[in-house]
Amino acid sequence: MPESVTRREFDGEERLATRGQPVYGEPTDGDWRLWDARRSKLGAMFELEMETGLEDDDHVLYLGAASGTTVSHVADFAGPTYAVEFATRPARDLLDVAESRKRLFPLVKDARMPERYAHVVESELDAIVQDVATSGQARVALENRRFLAHDGRLVAAFKARSEDVTADPNDVFEGVLATLENGYEILETARMEPFHDDHLAVVATPK
Repeated sequence: MPESVTRREFDGEERLATRGQPVYGEPTDGDWRLWDARRSKLGAMFELEMETGLEDDDHVLYLGAASGTTVSHVADFAGPTYAVEFATRPARDLLDVAESRKRLFPLVKDARMPERYAHVVESELDAIVQDVATSGQARVALENRRFLAHDGRLVAAFKARSEDVTADPNDVFEGVLATLENGYEILETARMEPFHDDHLAVVATPK
């Protein structure tokens, strides 16, 4: 976990926190704001003590930024953070979040088509953080691998129901991992319960 991601006491309980302006009505403690793992897949990975490899000042591509909940925390500890979101309504909220964060660069683009933002996003990034709610999630990770440094990390949450609402999640995840292995070495996986049902967290590095 990055050094600047810490734990602070909120309502008598030690919780994840980053230093920055609040975004989604989260509780604050001075300059610190709660990072709610039940609203953030990456926050859940930290709570599950996964070795994400993320560090302070990392250069990050965030795929599936939505309205900016998690990526705002990423921008609190990371360096340049490129946030890709395709849907217009959440993208408007993301743009508002970016106004107070100089290191956050919102891109209203489709993560399935990285060629449309390749001229903006730097190469040799330290990490890709992915949370896209679409079918073909593993393919998205493969298509964006071009931006990672050879020792960079993919830190991703895969949602079974985005792939197939009728299939057994375990079968879905087997297929996701098989596809990922076409371009990544899988370092760690974990189911994300109790924070997020039917999700698989994956940490991987490019082959």
